[in-house]
Amino acid sequence: MIVMKFGGTSVQSAQYMDKAIDIAVSQIDRAPVLISSAMSKITDTFVDITQCAERGEKDKAFSLYDQIVSRHESTAGEFLTGTTLEASLKHIRALFEEIKAFVTGLVMLKECSPRSSDALLSFGELLSTTLLYYRANQRGINAELLDSRDLVVTDNSFTYASPVIDQTYRNIKNHVQPVPGKLIIGQGFIARTGEGAVSTLGRGGSDYTATIFGAALKADEVQIWTDVDGIMTSDPRIVDRARTIDYISYAEAAELAYFGAKVVHPSTIQPATELGIPVLVKNTMNLDGKYTSIISTVEQSGLRAIAGKKGITLINITSSRMLNAYGFLQKIFSTFARFKTPVDLIATSEVSVSMTIDNTSALEEIVGSLQETGKVHVEHEKGIICLVGQDFWKDSLFVSRVFKALSGIPIRMISLGSSDINLSLVVPQKMLHNSIQKLHNEFFT
Repeated sequence: MIVMKFGGTSVQSAQYMDKAIDIAVSQIDRAPVLISSAMSKITDTFVDITQCAERGEKDKAFSLYDQIVSRHESTAGEFLTGTTLEASLKHIRALFEEIKAFVTGLVMLKECSPRSSDALLSFGELLSTTLLYYRANQRGINAELLDSRDLVVTDNSFTYASPVIDQTYRNIKNHVQPVPGKLIIGQGFIARTGEGAVSTLGRGGSDYTATIFGAALKADEVQIWTDVDGIMTSDPRIVDRARTIDYISYAEAAELAYFGAKVVHPSTIQPATELGIPVLVKNTMNLDGKYTSIISTVEQSGLRAIAGKKGITLINITSSRMLNAYGFLQKIFSTFARFKTPVDLIATSEVSVSMTIDNTSALEEIVGSLQETGKVHVEHEKGIICLVGQDFWKDSLFVSRVFKALSGIPIRMISLGSSDINLSLVVPQKMLHNSIQKLHNEFFT
């Protein structure tokens, strides 16, 4: 069996929903499970509603609600007829009533907690998958509609929840029965906590759900359908000569995703890795175009791709007390753990530690705590360049070529991980795109 995930741009209209169904039906003998995001921009609209509610802007909040209703009802009317149209409208209008009641409550309270936000945002995928299900029925396809909230169990970290893997796998195995000739349809980033509250895996979490389903069901492959020709050597919006990578390893794809490549979600790879399930990244808009296969290992040395990440803050800690001492790193990282702030990169010397973060919500508290350890200096508006590949250390000229390409650009930090697949550099954010272009020209043209 296979799992097929379609992003928001791939289900943005009746026409694109039909195309997604076409793709699934062309492989229906492989017992497909189709995981779908909300229609493009719908999740953004729900976020806008929460912000309006917090400001008490009732009229604006319900104007946005009306836009959501109109878009889904008009989509249904475009490709559904007769009793199927009636049934679909009854179904989605019941969801609209839930949404309306929810928005009314948020406007009255003038607040939206992370828990409430997750509950509201979950409706986007419930609406899109309902339309996909009824369209499949209209076309005479044997289809089943799942509710992923009944299958995926998470912790209580609302807006970016983490799945409880063992329980989630057990639920999927017990309740999802793929068979050739049948199309199973489910939602991407929605779930429930152990206590039953609706949660989400965060924006882009639909990829993660797809590979969780794939791992639980021991799929032959997972297909991620998006709006670009696979994973590219760099962001084509920055580098016009970027080209598709045919094969990339799980480890390399994970590094690229974490450091800025937005084609796949950073957590996507882990479930597939455990069982060696190939993850194919394909373009819904270009069915015959190139695509990327993410697999266990790739027997090819050298640079694979370059990614960039904005909004980075660099923190430097200096203390002579670190010399020939122990326990300093433990104190430093316990601070970041206490304030739930992940560290991207780290570089150390005898008397200093430098690290980068992209979440500055607790920066003031972190700096206050770190000042008990040493002198702290903070630099804002930085960017990370991530060069991903294999066996960099075997090529004595590689690093010199990197620095030659970046001549004239101040580099504030360097990190070559022990995994030997990632050379990362910190540069001024305003120079990030230019730096990526220079490096791409050096290594790929």
